[in-house]
Amino acid sequence: MMERLLLKRHKLERRMRRVKSALKSSDDRKRLLLKKTNRYLLAQIIDDKTGVTICQAATFEKGFSPEGSSKNRGAAKKLGEMIAARAKEKGVTKVLFDRRGRLYHGKIADFADQARESGLEF
Repeated sequence: MMERLLLKRHKLERRMRRVKSALKSSDDRKRLLLKKTNRYLLAQIIDDKTGVTICQAATFEKGFSPEGSSKNRGAAKKLGEMIAARAKEKGVTKVLFDRRGRLYHGKIADFADQARESGLEF
């Protein structure tokens, strides 16, 4: 059982490394990173050329209050709106979406769709 979990985690880490290196070398756009844990969602816009985080939003922030839980699909949509608004304030409109090896499904898809509707270009 433990071996299966370790293998699953190892595969996820390999996907994360592979995708990150491809995104870094592809364009001069900023990278929109979405980190999903069992409890929270965290979004950051990163400039890989300088290694600086331009803006971030997370479900554990004080001003974040979605309907229900901080880890459901509604929270993902609200987080997409927040990160798009903060990116516009900083002058960022075009980004590359880094899912960190996760499938484009569920909360990840809801976050991305809402960020697109709020003005970010992927």
